[in-house]
Amino acid sequence: MAQLELVDVSLRDGNQSLWGATGLRTAHVAQIAPVLNRVGFRALDFSSSTAMGVSVRTHRENPWDLLRLTRKAMPDTRLQFIGTGFRFISWERAHPEVMELVYTSLVNAGMDRFVVLDPTHDMDAVRETARIIKKAGGAGAEVIAALTYTVSAAHDDAFYAGIAEQYANCPDIDRAYVKDPAGILTPERAGTLLPAVLGALNGKPLELHAHASLGLSPLTCLVAAGLGVRVLQVGCGALGNGTSLPDAEKLVANLRADGHTVDVDDRLLAAVARYFDSVAEAEGLPAGQPREYDAAFMHHQVAGGVMTTLRRQLSELGMEHRFGEVMEEVGRVRAELGYPIMVTPFPQMVIGQALANVLRAHSLNGGARYDQVPDQVIRYVLGKFGKPTMPVEPSVLDRILSRPRATELASEPPPLSVSELRHRFGERTGDEELLLRFGMPGGEVDGMVAAAPPVTHYNPDLQPVLRLLRELAGRRPAAELTVDKPGFRLSVRGGQRD
Repeated sequence: MAQLELVDVSLRDGNQSLWGATGLRTAHVAQIAPVLNRVGFRALDFSSSTAMGVSVRTHRENPWDLLRLTRKAMPDTRLQFIGTGFRFISWERAHPEVMELVYTSLVNAGMDRFVVLDPTHDMDAVRETARIIKKAGGAGAEVIAALTYTVSAAHDDAFYAGIAEQYANCPDIDRAYVKDPAGILTPERAGTLLPAVLGALNGKPLELHAHASLGLSPLTCLVAAGLGVRVLQVGCGALGNGTSLPDAEKLVANLRADGHTVDVDDRLLAAVARYFDSVAEAEGLPAGQPREYDAAFMHHQVAGGVMTTLRRQLSELGMEHRFGEVMEEVGRVRAELGYPIMVTPFPQMVIGQALANVLRAHSLNGGARYDQVPDQVIRYVLGKFGKPTMPVEPSVLDRILSRPRATELASEPPPLSVSELRHRFGERTGDEELLLRFGMPGGEVDGMVAAAPPVTHYNPDLQPVLRLLRELAGRRPAAELTVDKPGFRLSVRGGQRD
């Protein structure tokens, strides 16, 4: 039997998958960080450019400050950043100089573990990103290359073994992980895929990151542990299960029942899980629940965080009843576009196109599929996000590239260099703020800069009282206030002034 290690994804992927990336603020993270540091996790999946953008846009909090604060509270645990290709916050491709500044700034702020995930498995981009990270962080920066799992006519075991062999031959890549964002890796497929990948890695370690969206990953993790995978990724308490990763406490118990060793502090692991449970209850956020198998997922392969966003968009459009139709169209669009793996930014593109197709079909004037095509889908077809794994369906390719907008996007200027960004945003703008302004609207960054420093402590038990006080502060003055509940009554009367 084997010695297993865990990577906790609660702060980043769990929050993104279950709470739309908006659930956790600086106070939530700062409160639990010292405990997380002592559980015994190999690393924490801590942030991404998407998560950093949400901190600015939704909470007006500085993500660079949050990283420094967390690093100080967690000196013994690696903090992980996941990047998707040559992009930062924005979907637009970034200049290599900008990506060098991104990774240098992350290392300087305390990040020391990096996942390199290229959505098309573009090996030139993967190798160059790994080189940039090693240049920024030296030997202390751990680089993990992603093998993003999907089911299609092209993505067989040999495909992934070929990518893994290239990872094995890259000196700047320390280890690899199989990333299953849709939770569709079955125990049976793991039995052939993982040995093929492990053999091709030639001794480099392999991790498994498999979402629990279909209820498969808890079993797949047990199979992986028996096949030689030594690091499994999990979520804690309310931030495990559902569309997040398998529940940490349950998986640890099952691994030990199979004879494996997992060296974590069970008492502290339980404390972390109960903390996230209490945050979910106090903030009115959903807790992840074990999921049943849904065969339709194999068709559309839409991961948790994107699914949450889609449901919200349909609700805002008054089209909740079209959800099944949109999901059917997602699978059709994905096949026509050459089976892009449903990992950021491709799910957003595929869903955007599918939604546009459904909207056109139900418009008053009628319409045909691909009458409207989002710019990002045009850029994808033009190859600006890498070469599609399989060719785009010819008739769809013609409909997209024959549009005048395709000609305009084909001649877009190259991305701005760092010096050009400094000229645009001001020579005195610091590196961290410069990168935020590169990827976000200026008004959102202005709002963050002008905001008061975030609170760095949080007590879930006090939240109902604090909400009550905030509501009372917003009401007209009252002569009398009474709090009446079973076993307790408090009445306060205001005095009169002469």
